[in-house]
Amino acid sequence: MLKVTLLAHTPMPERTVAAAAKLCYSPASIDTVLEGLSEEKTAAFVDMLTEIGHESPIEHASFTFGIEGVSRSLLAQITRHRIASFSVQSQRYVREGHFEFVLPPEIQAIPEAEEEYLRAMEEDQRHYERLTELLREKHAAAFRAQGMEEKAALRAAEKKAIEDARFVLPNACTTKMIVTMNARSLHNFFAHRCCNRAQWEIRELADRMLALCLEAAPSLFRKAGPSCLNGPCPEGKMSCRNAGEVREKYRVMRERAARAAEGKTAEKTDNV
Repeated sequence: MLKVTLLAHTPMPERTVAAAAKLCYSPASIDTVLEGLSEEKTAAFVDMLTEIGHESPIEHASFTFGIEGVSRSLLAQITRHRIASFSVQSQRYVREGHFEFVLPPEIQAIPEAEEEYLRAMEEDQRHYERLTELLREKHAAAFRAQGMEEKAALRAAEKKAIEDARFVLPNACTTKMIVTMNARSLHNFFAHRCCNRAQWEIRELADRMLALCLEAAPSLFRKAGPSCLNGPCPEGKMSCRNAGEVREKYRVMRERAARAAEGKTAEKTDNV
């Protein structure tokens, strides 16, 4: 099951971005650039950047997400967003014993299709285990012949075996990753992956990430989301033609994130 956690972000991300913008447009020095940046002025600077299309200052705010329960298929898509950092659980070093997998909703909706899919996952697991066993025996014998002790030979053989056995694992196999993007890259990511034309799994991930960003930095991500939120759909004849419905969806998301942020602020105040 998909789980997304905002692990860390630049402290005071909006104020950091506002400071960068202030330095660009005023005679402020580094020593004084943070002075006078109240909540209102910070929001005004961030809004100005959005209005004039000056995007480089927002690169100074970065957000790190923990992501799990996603498929290797999604991994292939998200790593196409190159201005980002990725740390992914390795199938070379982590054995996939009884691997978890993503079940597409369209397949789950058809009982016969779901049954066929589950059989395929079971078969893949059997093939993986059998290949691991065969390869491990071969490699262990070779390591013993080299004079390696039994326990060390078996450990080394296991790692070498799963390195090749993993080739039989399906795209459905789940993985975990930590992803860091700056705010400008996130805006680009949301524009492409929150769109109805994006594949369903990465669209759900993008929506979860955007909701977390809206709680952490609402002014910075006020206009983030699919391109049709702020203008005409860029997809041409491939458009979903549901821009009104999409805009309503993200309006509700922004309101929900604002309430969640207010609740966290109130909780902090109560604990002081």
